[in-house]
Amino acid sequence: MSVSKMNTTAMSPLTVTPLGFVPDFKNATLEPFNETACENWKEIHHLVFHVANICFAVGLVIPTTLNLHMIFLRGLLTIGCALFIIWATLYRCALDIMIWNSVFLVVNLLHFIYLVYKRRPIKIEKELSSLYKRMFEPLHVPPELFQRLTGQFCNIQTLKTGQAYAAEDKTSVDDRLSILLKGKMKVSYRGHFLHNIYPCAFIDSPEFRSTQMNRGEKFQVTIIADDNCKFLCWSRERLTYFLESEPFLYEIFKYLIGKDITNKLYSLNDPTLNDKASKKIDRQPSLCSQLSVMQMRNSMASTSDSEDGLQMFLRGTSSASSLRNNQQEFYNAYGVSRLQHDVFC
Repeated sequence: MSVSKMNTTAMSPLTVTPLGFVPDFKNATLEPFNETACENWKEIHHLVFHVANICFAVGLVIPTTLNLHMIFLRGLLTIGCALFIIWATLYRCALDIMIWNSVFLVVNLLHFIYLVYKRRPIKIEKELSSLYKRMFEPLHVPPELFQRLTGQFCNIQTLKTGQAYAAEDKTSVDDRLSILLKGKMKVSYRGHFLHNIYPCAFIDSPEFRSTQMNRGEKFQVTIIADDNCKFLCWSRERLTYFLESEPFLYEIFKYLIGKDITNKLYSLNDPTLNDKASKKIDRQPSLCSQLSVMQMRNSMASTSDSEDGLQMFLRGTSSASSLRNNQQEFYNAYGVSRLQHDVFC
């Protein structure tokens, strides 16, 4: 009995507090919960420590709407890590702090160098600068993407006055796509002039668009250099493969080719259209990508083999009613609805 009483007493060390008792907090002494609890505040660290933290704070509050915010962020983090290394080495003598901040310094410095490298000015060849500024820069194509487009699988070729870029019923349309850089070319059908091609315009955009549906076709027009010409020429197969890997540039090309075809349609209706007028048309935002001059060229070949039929077609293109008929023939030939045309235009 005595043993059980002692155990009960030892296991129940509870004390009952009287109801009117108020603890004396003034005379109470706080005991640390463990050995690492701060008994007294330590002295303020060196100024280098605070400057490092200011760099971190400023870097983190830079708004993301700022164009160069990532460069500023990485730069400030790099400076902050460097100051922490100085503080840990000279004033704290803390090896672990120095090592960790050395790692952070290297990571942020590499990011900073990479971001600055991406922002470097891209040098575009002098021959291509006007092409970029007129056709691609207004559509927000980055210079580095344009450099990739023109630097890997295309070349600059020349033609002297009178040389042919393409001959009707002889030259295949599957091999290339070209943009005229300098000079002037004229397009004709069976010796009859159709329209001119001026710098910063596709030479064979109708054929390129047409052969996306049907391969193995031949040019149905003759394209001859009217001056000493220089043009940028892509391998069609490699260009198509590249555009498939760049969806943004693929959409840009669809727009540019559609707009170029529209401009050629204006030129076909007005053969006297000069370079100045074509630039005005080029600045218009409308896109009628489905209305192809290739249809008109095909119509010339299919309507009549006689000179009378050709003259009737050329006269008819100047009237709105004939143009609508030609458009309808194009829609029927390629299976494009009028609603799709209205959306694209």
